[in-house]
Amino acid sequence: MTDISRRTLLAAGLGLTSANWLGPAVAATGSLASDAAAKGFLYGCAVGSDRIAADPSFASLVAAEAGIIVPEWELKREFVQRVEGQFDFGGGDALYAFAMKHGLKMRGHTLVWYYGTPPWLEARLQETRSESLLTQMITRSCQHFRGRLHSWDVLNEVVEPPEGHPDGLRVKSPWYQAFGEDYMAISLHAAREADPNALLFYGDYDVEMDASWQEQRRTAVLKVIERLKKQNAPIDAFGVQGHLKPYKARFNEDIYARFLRDVADFGLKIMVTEFDVADRGGPADIAERDADVAAITRSFMDVSLASPAMLGVLTWGLSDRYSWLSNYPDYKWPDGQLSRGLPFDGDLKPKPMRQAMAQAFAAKG
Repeated sequence: MTDISRRTLLAAGLGLTSANWLGPAVAATGSLASDAAAKGFLYGCAVGSDRIAADPSFASLVAAEAGIIVPEWELKREFVQRVEGQFDFGGGDALYAFAMKHGLKMRGHTLVWYYGTPPWLEARLQETRSESLLTQMITRSCQHFRGRLHSWDVLNEVVEPPEGHPDGLRVKSPWYQAFGEDYMAISLHAAREADPNALLFYGDYDVEMDASWQEQRRTAVLKVIERLKKQNAPIDAFGVQGHLKPYKARFNEDIYARFLRDVADFGLKIMVTEFDVADRGGPADIAERDADVAAITRSFMDVSLASPAMLGVLTWGLSDRYSWLSNYPDYKWPDGQLSRGLPFDGDLKPKPMRQAMAQAFAAKG
């Protein structure tokens, strides 16, 4: 194990080596979904409709392992609202049909995001501050799937402390610039009116690790939740976007557990909605790197599942064959190898990360 890897794991309080990362043996059988369901949790993953359609082996793996799916991009504005006045739910409908065929639940992702705004909408927001530009898609999307989805990611990534807001809000968001902080409550009310039964989530990233910038983000997230609760906005849950970076920042179980307690104290449910592990910077030896990824996965899962407010865990993908980590500049390997941050490798074979997840579910008392 490399020095950086060993330091990372020791800082996480694990003190593990590649020979003992699993800890005490705990029986885990069946799929990740069944292991999770046996302890009252959901397990699922993000998927793309084109990959489900074009890759039968991958589609079969998703159907076998997941209990809930979420569209990776099909329900984002840039795909649903490509043209003003037109709404395209084709990709989302295809995934919903797949979910129904295999007895899976489905989430919606995402209604309000600072990124991926179609060009026509950006131009219109410069011309008018009409709330319909914000709420029309929320209403149409929630009505289209009304009563059929487990939950919606309504607010996505609304804090960014470096942008200078005293409470850490993302002020460069087109929605903040158009409507100020009120856009958050407006969005939640629109979603609740259109689909009264779906759980409404606010989700954000970089809230898990022991780093100063993440402490700033945790503080900002809690301020957002407090603000929304004081406004009686209909927020039901917080989504932890667990994109772990073990070779860039340390994972501290106590810090993460404290954050989950703080969120739960507002009366919110919690779900890990986007879990993966960026392995760039890890050991060159794949077996060692897989052991590191499995170790931090187990630690992160144990803390997550210990929260009484936790509903479940979704990985942002299922196989390294289709992982955003392999394409994103900060996380992709310069030599072109696939990132190894998901439970199954590029050949759809299970990795130590999958075993760590299964045993974390099985160990939950």
